[in-house]
Amino acid sequence: MKNQLLVSIILFFFIYASGLKAQEETSVLFQVESPMLISLRYSNKEMRKETSDSSFIKASLAYQGADGQWDSLTVRLQARGNWRRANCFLTPVKMRIKKKQRKDTPFEDDKELKLVLPCQNSDRGHDYIIKEYLAYKLYEIVAPYHFKTRRLEIDYSDVKKRKEKGYELAGFMIEDITRVAKRNDAKRVRNKVHPLEQDDYMAITNDFFQYLIGNTDFSTNYQHNEKLIYVDGKDIIPIPYDFDMSGRVDASYAVVSRVQGEILPIESVRERLFRGFERDPAMYEQVRQGYLSKKDEMLQVVMDMEDYFINHRDYRATLDYVNDFFEVLEDDNRFQRKILEKTRAQN
Repeated sequence: MKNQLLVSIILFFFIYASGLKAQEETSVLFQVESPMLISLRYSNKEMRKETSDSSFIKASLAYQGADGQWDSLTVRLQARGNWRRANCFLTPVKMRIKKKQRKDTPFEDDKELKLVLPCQNSDRGHDYIIKEYLAYKLYEIVAPYHFKTRRLEIDYSDVKKRKEKGYELAGFMIEDITRVAKRNDAKRVRNKVHPLEQDDYMAITNDFFQYLIGNTDFSTNYQHNEKLIYVDGKDIIPIPYDFDMSGRVDASYAVVSRVQGEILPIESVRERLFRGFERDPAMYEQVRQGYLSKKDEMLQVVMDMEDYFINHRDYRATLDYVNDFFEVLEDDNRFQRKILEKTRAQN
């Protein structure tokens, strides 16, 4: 009896310590689920014209800390996303913060971040943000390797020559791939790696997720809206991001992707098309059961966000879209027809 008690105590502390380690490896910024209130001030026109892959503009970022007090720091910003730069009200932003600016702030561990901002300054644009954020949170449930995200409530001032114009926006921030690698004791992979040379379970998990959200705008081989990390000295893991072209977000500007010029047999982003490769059917079944075991948790994540949607129809459409995915997984015939028979040949 005493031995059993001792084992139980040791096991408890092992689990507790493991939990602390995982918490320590996640930067302070992403240990909190509640949205961060920030204020950003920069010229949207200058952002579009003056930034490139190697150039940034300086901006002032104020934020509300956990104690409710406001503080500020200087950041460097860069527009990202060629299509959104040309067509959107605001482009997504890459943000870099110097070490001396980050010290003793919630940003201390995060040298580089991505900010996802509304393409459209409208109720629809707001709900697109919520739907894309939810995609990241759903993947977090099924995949241990993922990008951490945190919602933002943004007071944005667009600096113009004679005056400033203010906007209240929804957004979210995404950690950098270097933080993902560090948290998982991994290394980033920059070169092309064919999906069939990647970890089978995680590759299929990623393919199922892309099917769940109705996304074809990705390529793990060419690292288009995907990053790769090298874990445990043997496994190459795909990590997806950027889901605004997916059917689940259903943005007004979304079109069926033509990655590397490939023409797909669907006409709308709302149509799902499975893009995984032929692998061991037993592995497919294992991933299938893994998703089914997480069904209630994933649906709950969507339901918990209901009040953050401006248009209730967007919320219902989001919930229905996720439910439709699970109806495919729950039906053997539909799973065979929609997924297993759609796998691509090993070439």
